Order: sequence, then C-alpha cells, then structure tokens
Amino acid sequence: MTWFSNWPRPRRLHWLLLISVLVVVADRLSKTWVARHIRLGGAIPVLDHVLRITHWTNEGAAFSMFADTTSPNLVRWGLIAFTLLAALCVFIALLRLGDRVTLTTVALALILGGALGNAHDRIVYGSVVDFIEVHIFSYHWPDFNLADSSIVTGACLLFLDSLLPRRKSIS
Repeated sequence: MTWFSNWPRPRRLHWLLLISVLVVVADRLSKTWVARHIRLGGAIPVLDHVLRITHWTNEGAAFSMFADTTSPNLVRWGLIAFTLLAALCVFIALLRLGDRVTLTTVALALILGGALGNAHDRIVYGSVVDFIEVHIFSYHWPDFNLADSSIVTGACLLFLDSLLPRRKSIS
C-alpha cells in the first residue's frame, strides 16, 4: 500500500455528463432540422430502399406503443414520469460510479442523454420527432431518432459489459 492510496480518485463525472449533454444537443439539433426542412409525413432518401430521413411524430412509447389510446394525456404524463424517474436512477448510478470512465458509465451516460432528449420533447411538444427510417430486405424498422439510438446503444453496451469477464480488484 502506498502513501497516496487513500487520496480520493479523480472524478470523471464531468466527462460522462458531457456525453449526456452532447447526446441531448445532437438530438435537439437533428429533430429541429427535420421539423423545419421535411414536411410531416415526408422523406428524403439517403440509400435507396435502405435508409430515409423522414418526419413523423410519436405520442406513444417505443414502436408507438400506447399512441392510439383513449387517454393520450395520461399516457404522455405517465411516459414523462417513468422517463424522468429512470433518468434520475441513471444519474444517481453515474454519481456513484463517476470516478472512472468504463463501458458501464459510458453506457449510462448515453442512456441518460437519450432519456432526457425524449423527455424534453414530450414535456414541451407532447410527442417526439422520429426521423430515421431503415429497411433491411423486406423488413421495415419503425422510425426512430438519435435519443432512441443513444438509449439502445447504451443498453447494448451494458449487455456487452455484463458478458465480459471481471478483473479481480486488488485492495
């Protein structure tokens, strides 16, 4: 044991929160651009029969679940409450783990940014803008946005991290 082993480890939380902020900013900029440049229901082909930039709104959850409900206001505020609660839990986890940048903390930062990006839209506009449309052969993936991509990427990183072998810590 060295004489400096009891010193507090340098915090990396600000770098992790920067990832979350960058996700929110990129999400907002992309949705704003789409809303201003593509009419609702319109599309710009990027790769024929594979990728298009579209303009749709989603008042429901993932894959438009709950979008056709008879209580849209209840669904909206329920989704907002759930998202903000989940974001708070992720933020608390980042506070606890924020002394290092790991696959887990980067994943949590991506999830936090994505959750806050979509929560902002639900609070301010009542729905989120979805604009990335993917076709793979005859399969059409439901339209999504950068916040959704960030959440899914973070979840995949968490899953990947759970499969990796753990190093033994030396105490």
